[in-house]
Amino acid sequence: MENSNHIPIKVTFLGTGTSIGVPVITCDCPVCKSPDPHDKRMRTSVMLEVNGYTFVIDCGPDFRIQMLRENVNNLDAVIFTHEHRDHIAGLDDIRAFNYVLNKKIDIYGSRQVMEAIQTEFPYIFSESRYFGAPQLTIHNIDETPFSVFGVEFIPIKVLHEKLPVTGFRIGDFTYITDASHISPKELEKIKGSKVIVLNALRNSKHTSHFSVGEAVEILTKLRPEAAYLTHLSHFVGLHNEVNSKLPGFVQLAYDGLTLTI
Repeated sequence: MENSNHIPIKVTFLGTGTSIGVPVITCDCPVCKSPDPHDKRMRTSVMLEVNGYTFVIDCGPDFRIQMLRENVNNLDAVIFTHEHRDHIAGLDDIRAFNYVLNKKIDIYGSRQVMEAIQTEFPYIFSESRYFGAPQLTIHNIDETPFSVFGVEFIPIKVLHEKLPVTGFRIGDFTYITDASHISPKELEKIKGSKVIVLNALRNSKHTSHFSVGEAVEILTKLRPEAAYLTHLSHFVGLHNEVNSKLPGFVQLAYDGLTLTI
């Protein structure tokens, strides 16, 4: 799927770690004890700045710290890949943007994701809404491309073992996390992307995530100009050592990494 309309996108990796982050509590492995900041990984999330708008894909439990670290002063929408807590738990912290910007924040996700969010955060959506709760506008999405402030998002449907997860293509950039299977039909939507981000939990096989080897195999077939692995556990290894062994166009993402596409 070739994209003829190039949209300049600034991408900031807010977090690149697995659901428990890196370092892991109580762990004394070389990765968790590494002094290299590239080996410190918050829960996975990415920020996109496009056409003057700021979008975040997923807001996990580290969302507040990520926003402060990157000095983010505006937020226009949050787009969710799926409903696991490491991807939605920071939703309450959106209220800071409500207060300062004096606006509601649009959130996008599948009907299943939105139902889970309303179950996890009932006080946000109750009729007798708590005064300090975040102010959000829900948008349900499906497999159809959708527009957020004029920016087109193409959903990429993948499986996280049996759980449906949505990746996204925006212009020449494709972002997929928490996947263990991508069908040929969905791979066609990714083809032609200049930059692809794909999850790679660890080196050995896992039931609900691609391994590093599986992710590299898929990326080698798609052959983007550049690719980055995310949702990385401490089992992957030390950042610099792993990077030295990957194909030249594939690298490990790290927290704070920025790209302009």
